[in-house]
Amino acid sequence: MKNFFAAIFAVWALIIFIITMIPVALAIWVIGIIKEPKRTYIFGIISKFWMRIFFFATGCRLKIFGKKNFKPRENYIVVCNHNSLMDVPLTTPFIPGANKTIAKAEMARIPVFGLIYKRGSILVDRNDKNSRRDSFRKMKNVLGSGMHVCIYPEGTRNKTEKSLKEFHDGAFKLAVETGNSILPTLIFNTKKVLPSGKKFFFWPSKMELHFLPPIAVNKFDDFEIVKQKVHKMMSEYYIRHL
Repeated sequence: MKNFFAAIFAVWALIIFIITMIPVALAIWVIGIIKEPKRTYIFGIISKFWMRIFFFATGCRLKIFGKKNFKPRENYIVVCNHNSLMDVPLTTPFIPGANKTIAKAEMARIPVFGLIYKRGSILVDRNDKNSRRDSFRKMKNVLGSGMHVCIYPEGTRNKTEKSLKEFHDGAFKLAVETGNSILPTLIFNTKKVLPSGKKFFFWPSKMELHFLPPIAVNKFDDFEIVKQKVHKMMSEYYIRHL
């Protein structure tokens, strides 16, 4: 019975998403004339307004903890767990301040949605070594311009029974090379809304976004040690708050 109602909710959520996406895409196309980082800051405001409408219309709620961990005039490498396609609609709009997310290049090819996706992302083709190298350079540029970079160090959605998959190196090498602090972030309950194992399923739920205290990094640190430290912290926090 739940799957039946979830399919109905999925149809409704898709309708709301498409209807609201059209004016949002137009607004985001217009702000293309604005220079960075102001353009991305405005993009964040538009995205947040859009997602608040979407969440309200689909019966989802969002609770945010730890925004005080973002210090004024500081920008961070925000690392998040990844359980669902609902994760990006939480992080991109609701990370305090202008930010860009490292994201799959193929998603940018989707008509209309691709315009929105590209505006808030640093695109990377994970199968292309040159693309990966170029995305690393772009992340440094984003941090250098005063914006946050959001990275999902698990790489893909966690479909295992573990609290977190093993982390890739990129976020932690970036932190060591730039000296930007890492801000661990945990996302809860998006898997209830859009579970990865079901193709046409949407279930209104209360989602949570937890920003943890930042971890200072410098160029003398071993990125592997930093990676394991952050993984342990995030995994233990996730288990405690399930």
